[in-house]
Amino acid sequence: MANFLILHGTGGSPDSNWFMWLKGILIGRGHRVWLPQLPDSANPNAIAYTTFLLSNPDFKFDHETVIIGHSSGAVAALNLLQQLPSGTIIKTAVLVSAFKDDLGWDSLKNLFIEPFDFKSIKEHCAKFIYIHSDNDPHCPIEHPKFLVDKTGGQLIVYEGQGHFNTEQSPHYKQFPELLDIIESSALA
Repeated sequence: MANFLILHGTGGSPDSNWFMWLKGILIGRGHRVWLPQLPDSANPNAIAYTTFLLSNPDFKFDHETVIIGHSSGAVAALNLLQQLPSGTIIKTAVLVSAFKDDLGWDSLKNLFIEPFDFKSIKEHCAKFIYIHSDNDPHCPIEHPKFLVDKTGGQLIVYEGQGHFNTEQSPHYKQFPELLDIIESSALA
């Protein structure tokens, strides 16, 4: 049984996109899942998010933990990894539509208060999987390519799927391809 942490994106909530669907499937398969509402998600802040995520005494970060982040939730996952206690190593980070800088958006500046410490990020996670679309309207493909290079991760690129959200397609109330990746790679 794994511990899953699912992090939504900017202005999102646990009820948006495919998050609740994935939570239900994972719980149904015997996993523990935490899908929190991130504080002030319209203005994501790396320090506030990390403080919030590390303050939950009921969630354990260990070798059975899988973090799934979407968009700014993926960036929050990277920030969280570099702040984990020394010696803590999670199993996998699955980062959907990740990006490496504020994309020129004022609302994202506080996600990058401190630069990424890739050495520390890599020390706290055994495996990185990046999922991206070749036509993401917000996050250019160069961003996950950069992050893959820095973390030694795997990049899976889909054609024509935008930002993997319901703005792209109502299909993204579910994300069976992500579930397949979790079962075949993230838990392996």
